[in-house]
Amino acid sequence: MTKEAAEARVNELTRLLNHHNHLYYVQARTQISDYEFDMLLEELIGLEKHFPDLVKDDSPSQRVGGEITKNFRTIAHRYSMLSLSNSYSESEIVDFHNRIQKSLNEAVEYVCELKYDGVAISLRYESGKLVQALTRGDGTQGDDVTANVKTIRSIPLSLKGNFPESFEIRGEIFYPHASFEKLNIERENEGQQTFANPRNAAAGTLKLQDSAEVARRRLDCWLYYMMGENLPFATHYESLQAARSWGFKISNNMAVCSNAEEIFEYINDWKTGRYQLPFDIDGIVIKVNNFRQQQDLGFTAKSPRWAIAYKYKAEEAKTRLISVAFQVGRTGAVTPVANLEPVLLAGTTVKRASLHNADIIQQLDLYEGDTVVVEKGGEIIPKITSVILEERLPEALPVSFIENCPECGTALVRTEGESAWYCPNSSSCPPQIKGKLEHFISRKAMNIDSLGEGKIEMLYDNGLIHSIADLYDLNQTQLFGLKKAFEGEDGKVRKMSFREKTTNNILTSIEASKTVPYPRLLFALGIRFVGETVAKKLAEAFPSIDLLMMADKEALIAVDEIGDRIAESVLSFFAEPESHKLIEKLKNHGLQLEVIKSETQLSNALEGKSFVVSGVFSQFSRDEIKEIIEQHGGKNIGSISSKTSYVLAGENMGPAKLEKATKLGVPIISETEFIQMISI
Repeated sequence: MTKEAAEARVNELTRLLNHHNHLYYVQARTQISDYEFDMLLEELIGLEKHFPDLVKDDSPSQRVGGEITKNFRTIAHRYSMLSLSNSYSESEIVDFHNRIQKSLNEAVEYVCELKYDGVAISLRYESGKLVQALTRGDGTQGDDVTANVKTIRSIPLSLKGNFPESFEIRGEIFYPHASFEKLNIERENEGQQTFANPRNAAAGTLKLQDSAEVARRRLDCWLYYMMGENLPFATHYESLQAARSWGFKISNNMAVCSNAEEIFEYINDWKTGRYQLPFDIDGIVIKVNNFRQQQDLGFTAKSPRWAIAYKYKAEEAKTRLISVAFQVGRTGAVTPVANLEPVLLAGTTVKRASLHNADIIQQLDLYEGDTVVVEKGGEIIPKITSVILEERLPEALPVSFIENCPECGTALVRTEGESAWYCPNSSSCPPQIKGKLEHFISRKAMNIDSLGEGKIEMLYDNGLIHSIADLYDLNQTQLFGLKKAFEGEDGKVRKMSFREKTTNNILTSIEASKTVPYPRLLFALGIRFVGETVAKKLAEAFPSIDLLMMADKEALIAVDEIGDRIAESVLSFFAEPESHKLIEKLKNHGLQLEVIKSETQLSNALEGKSFVVSGVFSQFSRDEIKEIIEQHGGKNIGSISSKTSYVLAGENMGPAKLEKATKLGVPIISETEFIQMISI
């Protein structure tokens, strides 16, 4: 394909992908399937790899991330990002309205909006392109998180229509409930601490160093205020309607109100209506609509005089603690759960509440049969916030954390610095084994989809599988005709049986999983703290399971984003004799336990040379550079030694690597020097 033809196709793909992106993430509509969208995106990425100078900052390919940011630059806001004054009573809203009327001495109208519970962001657009995204910070300056914000698909990278040449638009980045629950399930499966609420998760995600991981987590964003010089709008409401036409995600849940009574009607509507939303709000924002009136009212040192936030109080209810159950997860972490007398809270009946860990039980000073206060605020799962001591029964005993695993009886252990207690019996504790098996077959791991819906438990309970390697020993005779009765959530008893089609599907899926690439298999092994991203990093640094098993702690922590905790977890996993037996069995079954080198080799310019890649690069992502090294006959390694040929250093190279390379006399080359070596 000629460059001219490639450029025309890139422009067409960009137009199509931006169109379908906007339909799906802003208008909640679709015209093509996910597969068709992915194929268009894959074609675009392929063309941009062959013609790097066709990559634009607003290309849809930027949505997938890949840029690594070691340090977020602090930049001064062009317009201060002030916080709003908060109110919790109707009288304070009346006082606000009266102050506005008195100050302006003319008719005034307000715009009432939902107060999103997320992370404030300021987006700057120049000539219709997103050029900068800053967090609030201290209000006068914030962190530049542009690379991460570009992965949020509801934020347009380029605008359409008749927009101002330069302006800023403010909004709130948040986690939808579905994405948040999925994230916490994944973190729990990986043995990581779960996030307490969507707001904390959004804040943590926005400051991740790896933008590809940010893209995977699927944040969202509502925009709600525009700023700029000589904007062609008289009112705030008018400006947001225009912004919607340019491609911004603007809420339909706004109302223009002309008096306090209408404001209260809006507040009361959403007091209960907020529980039907697929995301969190913690109140209502009331703004003077007219921009000229906003300017006349001005600002205090901390907040605008023309706006106020009415915050809903967290919903609370009183109920009685029936018992505390202890659940064992895949990684052996034991989680206490409070069983409660059913109580209506925030529109739903609550029967259980998370107690998180032993420290929370101790802090609450919880006793059996206590009357407790349950809250459902920013958290998806209700939590116990306090105990009503006056109603404690005289004969009640304190709730104590168990000392032995409730499933297998093994004494629990607690690692220094961690809050959770663990069952160390990973090879024989039933819920851990079942959890590992379910993780192994999951879509993002080995993708053995025909074994879902309780079939793993059925195979385990019948003694057919005890470890993941046992899956590859299953045969037609064992599976055909297998039956089990189970009780559903509705209390009805159902039967499951393996007929010929089911059996064949299972065996076919298991056989197909033998071709799953090494990085995904590494993730599927269920090593604590080794999620998808970490597994890819480890596979890049140690391109076979044998190399990884031989790695020491120093070699592991030399890998980008691998710290002490992950390194120790990997070492602990491979120190177990059972792990060595498992790997040997998987090898014998023919699974992919090493990286399959790309068949596309462009030259032998780097033949016999080994590279350590570190830092952030301007022309390529780090993954692209590593791929280019292999395409030209070179080898990527994870840690620097005297045998390393070169350290390819980008911006913000790790100081430890720089020091070690200098000490060992390993040549350090720049991105420009590297390109000259291969004559791209």
